[in-house]
Amino acid sequence: MKKVAVIGCGVMGHGIAQVLAMGGCQVFMLDVNEEALRRALEKIKWSLNKLAIKGSIKQEDVNRTLASIATTTRYERALEETDLAIEAVPEDLALKREVFAKLDMVAPPHTILASNTSTLSITELGRATRRPQKVAGMHFLNPPQLTSVIEVVKGEETSWDTIEMLANLAKKIGKIPVIVRKDVRGFIVNRILGAVFNEVFWTFYRGEVTKEEVDASLKYKGGFITGLFEMADYIGLGMLYTFLKTSMKHMANALNSAHKSLNPY
Repeated sequence: MKKVAVIGCGVMGHGIAQVLAMGGCQVFMLDVNEEALRRALEKIKWSLNKLAIKGSIKQEDVNRTLASIATTTRYERALEETDLAIEAVPEDLALKREVFAKLDMVAPPHTILASNTSTLSITELGRATRRPQKVAGMHFLNPPQLTSVIEVVKGEETSWDTIEMLANLAKKIGKIPVIVRKDVRGFIVNRILGAVFNEVFWTFYRGEVTKEEVDASLKYKGGFITGLFEMADYIGLGMLYTFLKTSMKHMANALNSAHKSLNPY
């Protein structure tokens, strides 16, 4: 996969575009207006320069990555000859189905359509298209530039060829693919993270710990990339509320079927 379109360049989309470009892909970022695209590019430049200052990458890597990213507000331009389109719009099923129907209509027949959704059904998104066998989840964790895992999620009609191609792409860009074989809401990571968030917030609410103590414990003892309160600040309380509401709504069903997501049979 050499050419990838990222649809939606907000909290997650610009980071996904950056990671793909750093991994050698030509990337088109698509959003509703030029201002959103300008903000996304500024965030990518800031992130790349910070990595260069820390010595994680060289200045030529910064220049090469930026040269690999183009922007547009037109689906036809973003999807021209693209191999993969990754949807990263807000976590709303109706909106995502609308986007997938548009992608299906415009993208070439060979193009794989993936969603960065953290909780919604890949099967339902696939049914908004005429190519459900080419629709899968490609869930980057937050922030994409720093986390190492990508959940590759199989919908009921997703082909294993599609899953294999996305897993290979994850490896190419330096990530570890985790194959989610059953389309269970919240997949693996967020079913666990929803429960952790819930306990952390109640512990703080009861006055048992400070926010700083929680985040220090998780980062320096628990191995988390960021503390959970730090993460909440980063993604915004509104988005976090939506995530927790969706996650907890499906938690009972998810717990009942959790073992199935790890069982290839």
